[in-house]
Amino acid sequence: GAMWRGAAAGLLCLAAACLLRRGFEPRARLLSAAELRRYRGAPGEPGLYLALLGRVFDVERGRKHYGPGGAYSGLAGRDATRAFASGDFTPAGLVDSVSGLSPPELLSIHSWLSFYRDNYDAVGKLVGRFYDENGAPTEALREVEAAIEEALKFQAESEQKKQQFPPCNSEWSSAKGTRFWCSRQSGGVHRDWAGVPRKLYGPGSRGSRCVCVRSTGPPWGQPASSQHSDRGDLDNPHLQQYDGCPALAEQCVLLT
Repeated sequence: GAMWRGAAAGLLCLAAACLLRRGFEPRARLLSAAELRRYRGAPGEPGLYLALLGRVFDVERGRKHYGPGGAYSGLAGRDATRAFASGDFTPAGLVDSVSGLSPPELLSIHSWLSFYRDNYDAVGKLVGRFYDENGAPTEALREVEAAIEEALKFQAESEQKKQQFPPCNSEWSSAKGTRFWCSRQSGGVHRDWAGVPRKLYGPGSRGSRCVCVRSTGPPWGQPASSQHSDRGDLDNPHLQQYDGCPALAEQCVLLT
């Protein structure tokens, strides 16, 4: 129904694009890099600002962190987006270039942006890499927003996968070989089934890893109708049984 679609759109919105664009339009003041440099919180300077992805925040409330002598004073008066991902606070790291950052690093920038938006006042935009002189988003900003959205989507899918195929417990000893076993909280996924160990092959990856697979009920994501075999995910094509292990054993010992 329309209500569900609205909710789904709202959720997607929350994820990336809307977060990145919300709350910056109204009194969007445009600052040049030279102007922003005057906001490092030193005596006689007009205030204490920092920029992230071209959005400028007033961080006066966090003066003990961002002001002169604070642990993060290097972030003040400039856009050092890259340092939020890399943790590199040397002059070389305090830059706004985001090229070559990994998805987890992009997600880190995304969560810092949420943090500033929730805790500090947005004052405007920095003219430069991410906004042009009219305050319109640049191609560079669009690219990083798209990459953040992609990373968020991938993160959500990985979470889903982990719920479907939680990792096994495993231990190795020279005497006994390798033991794989499943429990209701193996892999840190708390659930109401333990499952049986199987090798899971990822698309495009050569190796496999041990996961716990539900062995009863409908396959993952299927309604509990009478159409399916009562085998859980055992028939999933990405799974393989361990040689020499009983098909439905909750633990499996492989001799070395």
